[in-house]
Amino acid sequence: MMNWEERRQIVKVSRLYYFEGQTQAEIAKKIGVSRPVISKLLNKARETGIVEIYIKDENAHTVELEHRLEKKYQLKEAIVVPAAGRDPEMIKHSLGKAASFYISKNINGKKSLGISWGSTLAKFVQEYPYEQHQQLKIIPLVGGMGRKLVDIHSNLLAYQLAQKMNTDCSYLYAPAMVETTELKARLIQSEDIAMVLEEGRNVDMAVVGIGNPFEGSTMTTMEYLKEEDLRSLKQAGAVGDIGSRFYDQAGNEIKHPLNDLVIGLDISEYKKIPEVIGIVEGTHKVESIRAALRGGYLDVLVIDDATADLIS
Repeated sequence: MMNWEERRQIVKVSRLYYFEGQTQAEIAKKIGVSRPVISKLLNKARETGIVEIYIKDENAHTVELEHRLEKKYQLKEAIVVPAAGRDPEMIKHSLGKAASFYISKNINGKKSLGISWGSTLAKFVQEYPYEQHQQLKIIPLVGGMGRKLVDIHSNLLAYQLAQKMNTDCSYLYAPAMVETTELKARLIQSEDIAMVLEEGRNVDMAVVGIGNPFEGSTMTTMEYLKEEDLRSLKQAGAVGDIGSRFYDQAGNEIKHPLNDLVIGLDISEYKKIPEVIGIVEGTHKVESIRAALRGGYLDVLVIDDATADLIS
């Protein structure tokens, strides 16, 4: 138990520090003790509940979620944006803006940036500011030729991002998924395609989305996935995909014919990229995100707070 004099001293020091803004050194000099004594008294004020610290701001909740995600999944950084009262399109724009702030701040000194495909990544590219990064090259990480939703293919996103950054990009002239392994073998032996895939393996930073093949899947909308594909993927234990590569609950690539038809990085190759940023929206992707984090594919996660709540 603290005696009256000790409590009085703690309250006095706390008032000088928190209300009057004096430094620990100034308070120590005023009271006639060493600075470490002041530090101990301030710690004791918090431990005993004499001082309680609240952050009164709408960001307090999201910052707390970020801290929990970083700790739980050993992430370099988590960025959580509020979702309340916003539709999925608005949330994707907010995520895109948050990701663009992060990348803009961390891109200097990088030689290459890889980009996958998808509607959330398209919003990221739209939100990216116009900057000068002539030293950088943008690389598509997965094929994307096709007739549907061409505005979210990796080649177009790489081109648009290069325009925003005033720099160059490569093009991967191949579909994300082909009909046979023989056709894939012929295509990836082509010098143009092999060269871009090798560039993709060696990027300094990558931006990817995460898909749930069974709900809200762009691959289904684009008719890459048929009903029989979805049934066999479920039987094989698929819970999500990165760059059109499917993985299970533990984050391991599943053994499935579709994974052998993708022209793009193997899922294991994402782990070798120095920094992978995942941008993802929607509570329907909770299991897909958890598994990707278990698999160790992401270093930075940009996510909405409703989904972050469920995985933290």
